[in-house]
Amino acid sequence: MEREWKGCVSVIVPIYNEVAHLDELLRAIRASPVSKEIVLVDDGSTDGTREQLLALAPSDDITVVFHQKNQGKGAAIRTGLRHARGEYVLIQDSDLEYDPQDYPALLLPLRQGSANVVYGVRSDHPGRGMLFFLGARFLTDLTNLLYGAGIHDVATCYKAFRRTLLTKFNFECQRFEFCFEVSAKLCRLGERIWEVPISYRPRNKRQGKKIRYSDGLMAIWTLIRFRFMRRSRLLSSDGEVLQLRGCAVTQPAGTDPEYPPGVGSDEPVRLSTLG
Repeated sequence: MEREWKGCVSVIVPIYNEVAHLDELLRAIRASPVSKEIVLVDDGSTDGTREQLLALAPSDDITVVFHQKNQGKGAAIRTGLRHARGEYVLIQDSDLEYDPQDYPALLLPLRQGSANVVYGVRSDHPGRGMLFFLGARFLTDLTNLLYGAGIHDVATCYKAFRRTLLTKFNFECQRFEFCFEVSAKLCRLGERIWEVPISYRPRNKRQGKKIRYSDGLMAIWTLIRFRFMRRSRLLSSDGEVLQLRGCAVTQPAGTDPEYPPGVGSDEPVRLSTLG
Protein backbone atom coordinates (compact mmCIF):
# COMPACT_ATOMS: atom_id res chain seq x y z
CA MET A 1 0.00 0.00 0.00
CA GLU A 2 1.34 3.44 -0.90
CA ARG A 3 2.47 5.38 2.16
CA GLU A 4 0.15 8.31 1.40
CA TRP A 5 -2.91 6.07 1.76
CA LYS A 6 -1.83 4.35 4.98
CA GLY A 7 -4.40 5.21 7.67
CA CYS A 8 -6.69 6.83 5.08
CA VAL A 9 -10.33 5.82 4.62
CA SER A 10 -11.90 5.65 1.17
CA VAL A 11 -15.46 6.95 1.53
CA ILE A 12 -17.53 5.37 -1.27
CA VAL A 13 -20.70 7.33 -2.06
CA PRO A 14 -23.24 5.80 -4.47
CA ILE A 15 -25.36 8.65 -5.87
CA TYR A 16 -28.61 8.62 -7.82
CA ASN A 17 -30.72 11.76 -8.34
CA GLU A 18 -29.58 13.68 -5.26
CA VAL A 19 -28.97 17.12 -6.75
CA ALA A 20 -30.75 18.82 -3.85
CA HIS A 21 -28.43 17.27 -1.26
CA LEU A 22 -25.10 16.96 -3.05
CA ASP A 23 -23.43 20.19 -1.89
CA GLU A 24 -24.45 19.67 1.72
CA LEU A 25 -23.30 16.05 1.58
CA LEU A 26 -19.84 16.97 0.30
CA ARG A 27 -19.46 19.67 2.95
CA ALA A 28 -20.41 17.17 5.67
CA ILE A 29 -17.98 14.50 4.44
CA ARG A 30 -15.13 16.98 4.09
CA ALA A 31 -15.81 18.27 7.61
CA SER A 32 -15.41 14.82 9.18
CA PRO A 33 -12.16 14.78 11.21
CA VAL A 34 -10.44 11.80 9.54
CA SER A 35 -7.88 11.34 6.77
CA LYS A 36 -9.92 10.37 3.72
CA GLU A 37 -10.46 10.24 0.00
CA ILE A 38 -13.97 10.51 -1.47
CA VAL A 39 -15.09 8.21 -4.28
CA LEU A 40 -18.35 9.45 -5.81
CA VAL A 41 -20.17 7.05 -8.14
CA ASP A 42 -23.04 8.60 -10.08
CA ASP A 43 -25.42 5.77 -10.98
CA GLY A 44 -27.03 7.29 -14.07
CA SER A 45 -28.65 10.35 -12.47
CA THR A 46 -31.11 12.34 -14.60
CA ASP A 47 -31.99 15.27 -12.28
CA GLY A 48 -28.88 17.42 -12.71
CA THR A 49 -26.66 15.50 -10.29
CA ARG A 50 -24.39 14.39 -13.11
CA GLU A 51 -23.89 17.95 -14.35
CA GLN A 52 -23.20 19.16 -10.81
CA LEU A 53 -20.53 16.49 -10.40
CA LEU A 54 -18.97 17.35 -13.74
CA ALA A 55 -18.66 20.94 -12.54
CA LEU A 56 -16.60 19.97 -9.48
CA ALA A 57 -13.06 21.33 -9.52
CA PRO A 58 -10.43 18.57 -9.85
CA SER A 59 -9.11 17.56 -6.45
CA ASP A 60 -6.49 15.11 -5.20
CA ASP A 61 -8.90 13.65 -2.66
CA ILE A 62 -12.02 13.26 -4.83
CA THR A 63 -12.66 10.79 -7.64
CA VAL A 64 -15.91 10.88 -9.61
CA VAL A 65 -17.04 7.92 -11.71
CA PHE A 66 -20.16 7.81 -13.89
CA HIS A 67 -22.41 4.92 -14.86
CA GLN A 68 -24.05 5.53 -18.21
CA LYS A 69 -27.37 4.24 -16.88
CA ASN A 70 -28.87 3.41 -13.50
CA GLN A 71 -27.77 -0.01 -12.27
CA GLY A 72 -28.25 0.07 -8.50
CA LYS A 73 -26.47 0.86 -5.25
CA GLY A 74 -24.64 -2.46 -5.18
CA ALA A 75 -23.27 -1.95 -8.68
CA ALA A 76 -22.12 1.55 -7.70
CA ILE A 77 -20.32 0.21 -4.62
CA ARG A 78 -18.58 -2.42 -6.73
CA THR A 79 -17.38 0.29 -9.11
CA GLY A 80 -16.27 2.46 -6.19
CA LEU A 81 -14.22 -0.37 -4.72
CA ARG A 82 -12.17 -0.51 -7.91
CA HIS A 83 -11.07 3.07 -7.31
CA ALA A 84 -10.59 2.94 -3.51
CA ARG A 85 -6.98 3.36 -2.36
CA GLY A 86 -7.31 3.87 1.38
CA GLU A 87 -6.36 1.39 4.06
CA TYR A 88 -10.03 1.35 5.06
CA VAL A 89 -13.31 1.56 3.15
CA LEU A 90 -16.52 3.16 4.45
CA ILE A 91 -19.90 3.26 2.69
CA GLN A 92 -21.79 6.57 2.78
CA ASP A 93 -25.34 7.06 1.50
CA SER A 94 -26.00 10.31 -0.35
CA ASP A 95 -29.32 11.25 1.28
CA LEU A 96 -28.07 12.79 4.57
CA GLU A 97 -29.65 10.16 6.82
CA TYR A 98 -26.18 9.43 8.25
CA ASP A 99 -23.73 11.87 9.86
CA PRO A 100 -20.06 11.80 8.75
CA GLN A 101 -19.10 13.05 12.20
CA ASP A 102 -19.49 9.38 13.19
CA TYR A 103 -16.48 8.35 11.05
CA PRO A 104 -13.96 8.45 13.95
CA ALA A 105 -16.06 6.05 16.05
CA LEU A 106 -16.48 3.67 13.11
CA LEU A 107 -12.77 3.64 12.31
CA LEU A 108 -11.43 3.40 15.87
CA PRO A 109 -11.78 -0.41 16.26
CA LEU A 110 -10.05 -0.87 12.89
CA ARG A 111 -7.17 1.44 13.81
CA GLN A 112 -6.77 -0.18 17.22
CA GLY A 113 -6.53 -3.62 15.60
CA SER A 114 -9.64 -4.85 17.41
CA ALA A 115 -11.66 -5.59 14.28
CA ASN A 116 -11.62 -5.97 10.53
CA VAL A 117 -15.27 -4.92 10.13
CA VAL A 118 -17.36 -2.31 11.96
CA TYR A 119 -21.10 -1.63 11.57
CA GLY A 120 -22.81 1.52 12.78
CA VAL A 121 -25.98 0.67 14.71
CA ARG A 122 -28.98 2.97 14.47
CA SER A 123 -31.27 3.46 17.43
CA ASP A 124 -34.77 2.03 17.02
CA HIS A 125 -36.62 4.68 15.05
CA PRO A 126 -39.76 3.96 12.98
CA GLY A 127 -39.76 7.49 11.50
CA ARG A 128 -38.80 6.20 8.03
CA GLY A 129 -42.04 4.23 7.88
CA MET A 130 -43.21 1.30 9.97
CA LEU A 131 -42.88 -1.29 7.19
CA PHE A 132 -39.28 -0.30 6.46
CA PHE A 133 -38.51 -0.28 10.19
CA LEU A 134 -40.02 -3.72 10.79
CA GLY A 135 -38.47 -5.07 7.61
CA ALA A 136 -34.98 -4.06 8.74
CA ARG A 137 -35.51 -5.71 12.11
CA PHE A 138 -36.76 -8.89 10.45
CA LEU A 139 -33.72 -9.04 8.15
CA THR A 140 -31.40 -8.59 11.12
CA ASP A 141 -33.16 -11.43 12.96
CA LEU A 142 -32.94 -13.62 9.87
CA THR A 143 -29.21 -12.91 9.54
CA ASN A 144 -28.66 -13.88 13.15
CA LEU A 145 -30.75 -17.04 12.74
CA LEU A 146 -28.96 -18.23 9.60
CA TYR A 147 -25.42 -17.16 10.50
CA GLY A 148 -25.28 -16.79 14.29
CA ALA A 149 -23.98 -13.27 13.69
CA GLY A 150 -25.21 -11.68 16.92
CA ILE A 151 -25.58 -8.27 15.27
CA HIS A 152 -28.17 -5.55 15.79
CA ASP A 153 -28.55 -3.75 12.44
CA VAL A 154 -27.63 -5.65 9.28
CA ALA A 155 -29.21 -3.05 6.96
CA THR A 156 -27.26 -0.05 8.27
CA CYS A 157 -25.48 1.94 5.58
CA TYR A 158 -22.49 2.72 7.79
CA LYS A 159 -20.14 -0.21 7.34
CA ALA A 160 -16.37 0.18 7.60
CA PHE A 161 -13.83 -2.44 6.50
CA ARG A 162 -10.17 -3.06 5.97
CA ARG A 163 -9.87 -2.74 2.21
CA THR A 164 -7.62 -5.80 2.02
CA LEU A 165 -10.51 -7.85 3.37
CA LEU A 166 -13.08 -6.59 0.85
CA THR A 167 -10.79 -7.27 -2.09
CA LYS A 168 -10.89 -10.98 -1.26
CA PHE A 169 -14.58 -11.23 -2.13
CA ASN A 170 -16.27 -11.66 -5.49
CA PHE A 171 -19.30 -9.39 -5.06
CA GLU A 172 -22.39 -9.89 -7.23
CA CYS A 173 -24.80 -7.30 -5.78
CA GLN A 174 -26.71 -4.91 -8.02
CA ARG A 175 -29.15 -2.99 -5.81
CA PHE A 176 -29.56 -2.82 -2.04
CA GLU A 177 -28.51 -6.42 -1.39
CA PHE A 178 -24.88 -5.37 -0.80
CA CYS A 179 -25.58 -5.20 2.96
CA PHE A 180 -26.75 -8.79 3.02
CA GLU A 181 -24.19 -10.22 0.63
CA VAL A 182 -21.24 -8.73 2.50
CA SER A 183 -22.68 -9.70 5.90
CA ALA A 184 -23.34 -13.26 4.75
CA LYS A 185 -19.86 -13.70 3.30
CA LEU A 186 -18.15 -12.22 6.33
CA CYS A 187 -20.04 -14.53 8.66
CA ARG A 188 -19.46 -17.61 6.50
CA LEU A 189 -15.71 -16.97 6.65
CA GLY A 190 -15.61 -16.49 10.40
CA GLU A 191 -15.30 -12.72 10.67
CA ARG A 192 -16.84 -11.13 13.73
CA ILE A 193 -18.60 -7.80 13.22
CA TRP A 194 -17.87 -5.00 15.69
CA GLU A 195 -20.68 -2.53 16.32
CA VAL A 196 -20.77 1.10 17.46
CA PRO A 197 -23.79 3.40 17.95
CA ILE A 198 -24.37 6.12 15.36
CA SER A 199 -26.78 9.00 14.82
CA TYR A 200 -29.56 8.62 12.27
CA ARG A 201 -32.12 10.94 10.66
CA PRO A 202 -34.53 8.69 8.75
CA ARG A 203 -36.00 9.65 5.41
CA ASN A 204 -39.30 8.12 4.28
CA LYS A 205 -40.45 7.16 0.79
CA ARG A 206 -42.29 10.47 0.31
CA GLN A 207 -39.01 12.30 0.97
CA GLY A 208 -37.22 10.28 -1.69
CA LYS A 209 -36.17 7.00 -0.09
CA LYS A 210 -35.50 4.66 -3.02
CA ILE A 211 -35.69 1.17 -1.51
CA ARG A 212 -38.61 -0.96 -2.73
CA TYR A 213 -40.51 -3.85 -1.21
CA SER A 214 -38.95 -6.10 -3.85
CA ASP A 215 -35.55 -5.24 -2.38
CA GLY A 216 -36.67 -6.89 0.84
CA LEU A 217 -37.43 -10.10 -1.04
CA MET A 218 -34.03 -9.94 -2.74
CA ALA A 219 -32.39 -9.47 0.67
CA ILE A 220 -34.06 -12.63 1.98
CA TRP A 221 -32.98 -14.61 -1.08
CA THR A 222 -29.43 -13.27 -0.77
CA LEU A 223 -29.15 -14.36 2.86
CA ILE A 224 -30.49 -17.84 2.10
CA ARG A 225 -28.43 -18.28 -1.07
CA PHE A 226 -25.07 -17.44 0.48
CA ARG A 227 -25.79 -19.49 3.59
CA PHE A 228 -25.65 -22.68 1.52
CA MET A 229 -23.17 -21.70 -1.19
CA ARG A 230 -19.81 -23.47 -1.22
CA ARG A 231 -17.21 -21.47 0.71
CA SER A 232 -14.82 -21.50 -2.22
CA ARG A 233 -17.33 -19.57 -4.33
CA LEU A 234 -17.50 -16.73 -1.82
CA LEU A 235 -14.01 -15.51 -2.70
CA SER A 236 -12.45 -13.91 -5.73
CA SER A 237 -10.04 -16.09 -7.68
CA ASP A 238 -7.05 -15.00 -5.58
CA GLY A 239 -9.01 -14.64 -2.36
CA GLU A 240 -7.41 -15.37 0.95
CA VAL A 241 -9.23 -14.41 4.11
CA LEU A 242 -7.68 -11.85 6.44
CA GLN A 243 -9.06 -12.96 9.77
CA LEU A 244 -8.64 -11.36 13.17
CA ARG A 245 -9.34 -13.90 15.86
CA GLY A 246 -11.11 -13.26 19.12
CA CYS A 247 -12.82 -10.03 18.12
CA ALA A 248 -15.94 -9.55 20.22
CA VAL A 249 -19.09 -7.80 19.10
CA THR A 250 -19.72 -4.67 21.15
CA GLN A 251 -23.10 -3.63 22.42
CA PRO A 252 -24.61 -0.71 20.53
CA ALA A 253 -25.29 2.62 22.84
CA GLY A 254 -8.69 -7.92 -13.33
CA THR A 255 -6.15 -5.22 -11.83
CA ASP A 256 -7.35 -1.67 -11.46
CA PRO A 257 -7.05 0.05 -14.85
CA GLU A 258 -7.65 3.75 -15.47
CA TYR A 259 -11.27 2.90 -16.21
CA PRO A 260 -12.85 0.06 -14.22
CA PRO A 261 -14.58 -2.75 -16.08
CA GLY A 262 -18.17 -1.78 -16.77
CA VAL A 263 -20.98 -3.07 -14.61
CA GLY A 264 -23.48 -4.68 -16.94
CA SER A 265 -23.07 -3.20 -20.42
CA ASP A 266 -21.81 0.25 -19.40
CA GLU A 267 -18.30 1.63 -19.09
CA PRO A 268 -17.99 4.16 -16.24
CA VAL A 269 -16.27 7.41 -17.17
CA ARG A 270 -13.67 8.78 -14.78
CA LEU A 271 -13.63 12.53 -14.17
CA SER A 272 -10.54 13.03 -12.02
CA THR A 273 -7.59 10.82 -11.22
CA LEU A 274 -5.98 10.48 -7.81
CA GLY A 275 -2.31 10.55 -7.09
